[in-house]
Amino acid sequence: MGLREKITDRFGLPKDLVMGAAVLTVTGRSEAYVENYRGIIEYTEQRIRLQTKTCQMTFCGEHLHIDYYTEDEMKISGQIGEIQYLSLIHIS
Repeated sequence: MGLREKITDRFGLPKDLVMGAAVLTVTGRSEAYVENYRGIIEYTEQRIRLQTKTCQMTFCGEHLHIDYYTEDEMKISGQIGEIQYLSLIHIS
């Protein structure tokens, strides 16, 4: 755990604001809202892959589409079957 994360935990600060952590809100299997993403890596009707500050997030399913996106949030709709996270490994 890094210093910034320790301070965030110690003082009860929201990680999405302090560390830029992604926030994912899922409504059933048909809607997902993603905040604090950095970019879209892959976009098909079966897979949407996003880059966040700390991981890659992949949505798998059918008839997937991005309803809207702004600089820091987006809404994904369709039949979401699976959500995967691939953590970034930091090597010093």
